[in-house]
Amino acid sequence: MKNIIKLLILLPVLSYSQNKEEAERKVFEGVSLYDEGRYKEALLLYEEALRLDKNNLLALSEKALTLNTTKQYSEAVETCKLAINTHPKEDLKNVYVSYANTLDHLGQIENSLKIYDEGLAKYPNYYQLHFNKGITLINAQQVEKAHISFQNATKSNPKHSSSFNALGIINKNDNRIPSVLAFSRFLALENKSSRAKANYEMIIALMMQGVTEKEDNSISLIINPNTIEKKEKADNDFSSTDLILSMAAALDYDSKNKDKTQCQKFIDKFETLCASLDELKKKKKGYYWEFLVPYFIEMKKQKLIEPFAYIVFLPSQDKDVLKFHQDQASKIQQFYDWSNNYKWE
Repeated sequence: MKNIIKLLILLPVLSYSQNKEEAERKVFEGVSLYDEGRYKEALLLYEEALRLDKNNLLALSEKALTLNTTKQYSEAVETCKLAINTHPKEDLKNVYVSYANTLDHLGQIENSLKIYDEGLAKYPNYYQLHFNKGITLINAQQVEKAHISFQNATKSNPKHSSSFNALGIINKNDNRIPSVLAFSRFLALENKSSRAKANYEMIIALMMQGVTEKEDNSISLIINPNTIEKKEKADNDFSSTDLILSMAAALDYDSKNKDKTQCQKFIDKFETLCASLDELKKKKKGYYWEFLVPYFIEMKKQKLIEPFAYIVFLPSQDKDVLKFHQDQASKIQQFYDWSNNYKWE
């Protein structure tokens, strides 16, 4: 009799376990369909999962994401609310991202930022919350606050290329050294995508900014007024380094460098840039000086600027660049080994 009672007790538990396992199998199948762009079919599988296991968190989370992707915003919001209300003690990081992102798409920017802040209060180190909050702040034309969100995202996850991409874009018009550094870090992480090519071209343009050769072979050097040093030093002041980079760029037109490839000239300029950063670092403050600059100074100390440069130049598909990747694969790997294991401050 006791064995029968135990079996009766275990049956609901076993049934629940089997239902949850089957539900999550449906969700994983749905995720595969989502990745293929088959959103309607994915949603059907999420609904099947929820019938098997009511309010399954994984199913609700993926359903909310897919509803957001297919612009079914009102349903996405309700799905996120349901997930948060029914799973208050479980991991809801991605639910908060979907929830706030959906509100942004609905034009409810204040509510979106409120949800991001609620999520960050629970998960202060989740980079996707910081990054997506930054996107919403950009949409709200709150650029300085967005700048801080993207910085926080990189601190939480220094391997998140999209955050460095955003920082590069934000700085490119007014503070080119931080822009060069952010785009450079981006390309150390991602150098084979379409935006990698755009960012490679942006770095080249920024490093040669204001430097041109005239018809009489003289060099014109124009300094961006936004980079002129102020009496009171602000955070992330790179005015001295900016001037040094312009002078280094002018040497591209020197006769002694005429036979060098574009990548070799980049190496010369980047060496000068990093040397300047190393010399000036003790007097400076701010996110770029304290978080990003040490990475590049250490890169120079490890004698890794050469492979880094060829990584940056890969989107160019120049013959000399492709040859370096083929012949010096060990140097490329040495850079990635160092970069992947770099200890961020």
